[in-house]
Amino acid sequence: MRHLTVSSARLVDLLQPWQPASGGAHGPHTPAYKALADRIRALVLDGRVPLTARLPAERGLAEHLGVSRTTIAAAYDLLRTDGYLVSRRGSGSWTALPTHRADPPTRALVPSSAGGTGTIDLGVAALPGPGHHLARAVADAGDALPAYAAAHGYHPAGLPVLRETIARRYTDRGAPTTPDQIIVTTGALSAWVLLLRTLVHAGDRVAVESPTYANALESVRAQGGRPVPVPMAEAGWDLPAWHDTLRAANPRVAYVVPDYQNPTGHLADTETRRRLIHDARATGTILVVDETCADLALDTPPPPHPDHPAPVAAHDHNGTVVTLGSASKSFWGGLRIGWVRGTPELVRRLVATRAGLDVAAPVLDQLVLHHLVADHSDAILAARLPALRAARDALAAMIRTHLPGWTFTPPSGGLSLWTHTDTASTTALAETAARHGLRIAPGTLFSPTGAFERHLRIPFTLDEPTLAEAVRRLALATAETARARPDAGLTASFTGCVA
Repeated sequence: MRHLTVSSARLVDLLQPWQPASGGAHGPHTPAYKALADRIRALVLDGRVPLTARLPAERGLAEHLGVSRTTIAAAYDLLRTDGYLVSRRGSGSWTALPTHRADPPTRALVPSSAGGTGTIDLGVAALPGPGHHLARAVADAGDALPAYAAAHGYHPAGLPVLRETIARRYTDRGAPTTPDQIIVTTGALSAWVLLLRTLVHAGDRVAVESPTYANALESVRAQGGRPVPVPMAEAGWDLPAWHDTLRAANPRVAYVVPDYQNPTGHLADTETRRRLIHDARATGTILVVDETCADLALDTPPPPHPDHPAPVAAHDHNGTVVTLGSASKSFWGGLRIGWVRGTPELVRRLVATRAGLDVAAPVLDQLVLHHLVADHSDAILAARLPALRAARDALAAMIRTHLPGWTFTPPSGGLSLWTHTDTASTTALAETAARHGLRIAPGTLFSPTGAFERHLRIPFTLDEPTLAEAVRRLALATAETARARPDAGLTASFTGCVA
């Protein structure tokens, strides 16, 4: 694979604001070369410049930045000494991580069963069940169950009634769909694993957003795939980077979360969706779109609505797009039901593959989801979205008050804030927070490469009093971590979180 090249113009854009005459953003007493090295290092750690990306030649970067070539050479030398740059004569220089940071010790998100211990779990970005609506759906499912219990109960593609309900939802949202384009799975993650097992072989490349959902990354690794990170920009998807990465890596599959991206919360506009399809089609890449959070629009009405972009599949006419969906975020994680929307031919392949996995999803759970979607979805979202919006705003206010050095952009949907902390290591912070009865998800878990050490994902799915106590504990843990050695905890383990 060719290394992705970061041009001089692109790197200068990422470095802004840059003031070489005053030593950069670090003040007048910081040498310009050190300030430049610090800025490039931060871009690598924050995932804005991916690992193994080729940096521009010294002369070209010096011209674009308006500094001497000596300044660039000294900055590159410092990065090489610290392990953030690798150079080979005649081949150039490309980004790296120091060997002690290159492989996060624990990368999967594991559910906690620590209920009743007084621990607050901020690793979980999921909601409780929808109360009486869930009870009504369970009762209706129970009434319908006897008609299914007379047979063996195995439906490898899913119950016909649920496949019809899911297909109708896509059609209503602008992506005409027939039931034979749907396969029902035991959750969206199982759907992703099934796709990987069907489409990806050991050594195949899989392009992923950076940051992205940790368990999606771990599934790629478990299948023997090679994650190829594409950095998210401050405002969302870096389309030039996607274009260049798909052409350079020629990945078998690309995985994207365009609706309230996990963990950043970004929403892809229509043009972004179309360009991702165009670039994937040009390289023969299958674009797998995770829509598990698509219903969770907090600042506009949820889809289908003119203010919410149509599904990515609505812009696809050649089978480039495969869509993942789930009941976990909109309704309840305890219903382990997800699905894949693809071509009928792909669905038949997935049915054949799953014979060696789980054969079929539970009938009762499928019936419950059918009734939730068909009879209660509008009422559930009408109650949940205003409460989520209030929780998001309350959490944002709490962080601004108790952790004023942290920065974030409140998302327009989804379930969590993606924060840039003033802590040297959120891995170390997770260790400290655990001693205060708080579980958190450090940013490195969402990185294919161990970046985002200074980031933290904080869900707003708990009630406001619990969020307030969580932020209080987080502030205490942050202060305690700051008093420790700056490199403390960089190789510490983390017991995980969910979703």
